Formats: sequence, C-alpha cells, structure tokens
Amino acid sequence: MIVPGVAADAAALAIPLEPLPADQVVAGTPSTGFVELTDTIGVWEHTPGTSTDVEADEVFVVLAGSATLSFTDSSLAPVELRPGSVVQLTAGMHTVWTVHETLRKVYVAG
Repeated sequence: MIVPGVAADAAALAIPLEPLPADQVVAGTPSTGFVELTDTIGVWEHTPGTSTDVEADEVFVVLAGSATLSFTDSSLAPVELRPGSVVQLTAGMHTVWTVHETLRKVYVAG
C-alpha cells in the first residue's frame, strides 16, 4: 500500500509472478503478477510470451519493457508499448499481449 504524501518506487517493487492459466497462453510460458498500491492503483508485470485477456476499465503507463497490444474484437490498430506509453482500456475489450521484454506498468482502474 502507498501512503498519501509518501513516494513508492514502482520500478523496484518485488512482484510475485505466477504462470498464466493455459487457456490464456498463446505462445511461450508467460507469468504475470501485480501489487495493489490502493484499491484502484497497482503495478503489474508480464514476462515474455503471448497471452489473451478481457480487460477492465483502466489507464496505464508503461515503466519498463516492450510489447505489442492487439485488440481482437475491434478495428483498433495494435499498439506498440514501451516505457512512457500511456493507454486507456475499457471493460470488455478482448486483448492479446505479445510481450517482447518483461513489461511493467502502473495502472489506475475504474
């Protein structure tokens, strides 16, 4: 948890990782994990590989790594993610995360 007025080092947080369920894995053996800083803010990480997800409402900023984020249920073009990328997702979006280098992001949900 973060404390109002006190900085948290999102880049240095230890994040426990777990393998993704087989039905979400498209390629490789990716693992993911997150640390909640508040009820709506957290830090998420995804190791190299490709996985699918159904998104919640969130805005995120990439801290480290690189990936391609594709959308399977819309006409949106894939997004190349790198440090500094800011993306908004809406609830129900079906995504494919192709992670080239371990991706770490800070997200604000809701």
